[in-house]
Amino acid sequence: MPVIAGTGHRPDKLGGYKDVIFRKTYQLAFDSLNEWKSNIDVVISGGALGWDTALALAAIDLDIKLICALPFKGQESRWPRASQEKYNEILNKSDEIVYVCEDGYAPWKMQVRNEWMVNHCDIVLALWNGSPGGTGNCIKYAKKVNKPIKNVWDYWEED
Repeated sequence: MPVIAGTGHRPDKLGGYKDVIFRKTYQLAFDSLNEWKSNIDVVISGGALGWDTALALAAIDLDIKLICALPFKGQESRWPRASQEKYNEILNKSDEIVYVCEDGYAPWKMQVRNEWMVNHCDIVLALWNGSPGGTGNCIKYAKKVNKPIKNVWDYWEED
């Protein structure tokens, strides 16, 4: 059964931090995973705000095994309190937590996390608008190592 790794935009590229935006993101993640549910063994989430969070919560709600692949311990430390609480809820409900780098923030650790996720999955499920940045870097790496990519951006734009 396949392992799905998610990569996608943070709220700033999805329309902001409003609840309505998060609900839309969550619904797309839920629908995407639910479509494949009988064929998914594991979902890997990078734990970041936006798509990663929505994908993790959808996996939990669909009772799919969840691995949180985190760049370092404390990635949420600068986030708003409500986001930190949601993050800790996800970690508490995840089946496994992997810290791919030592503690402490550094931008390059996000790419190390992305590469770990791609290396441990069969398919990348993306919410990507084609712009450069962390999601674009993850997609570029997935293409380099010939991982199939399912980008659901067209569904995001339909609503």
